Amino acid sequence: CNIFSFLVHCRALIFPLLIREGKPTPFFTFVLALLFCVYNGYLQGRSLSNYAKYPSGWLKDPCFITGFIGWLIGMAINIHSDHILRNLRKPGETGYKIPRGGMFEYVSGANFFGEILEWFGFALACCTIESLAFALCTLFILGSRAKQHHQ
Repeated sequence: CNIFSFLVHCRALIFPLLIREGKPTPFFTFVLALLFCVYNGYLQGRSLSNYAKYPSGWLKDPCFITGFIGWLIGMAINIHSDHILRNLRKPGETGYKIPRGGMFEYVSGANFFGEILEWFGFALACCTIESLAFALCTLFILGSRAKQHHQ
């Protein structure tokens, strides 16, 4: 499960570098987000490496397999949705654009949906209180952002 956390946090570092001509992020917001990601990565990693105990056949358990598949599908949705969002406007173009394609055909906040699915899959695969707590926090925070974006 540590690889889950590592991959998700690498994505958090890579995505901002791929954005073209976006709004500048205030430095304080960047620092808070960085600190949060570092702390969450530490919390998840420490929980999994020091406290979580799994039976020898855990990787074949339906709970782990379902969670892993949920995490994988959520990550794929998230990455694809981010790709769609990054390419909404041509260089120099401004104005609001409605994203089309992928999961945006079903939900207006496909990127948020993908990340929520990703973290609930992670929580199911890991079965720790820390991973569930983060999945719930993600649901509440990104759910409210998705509602704002939809309106």
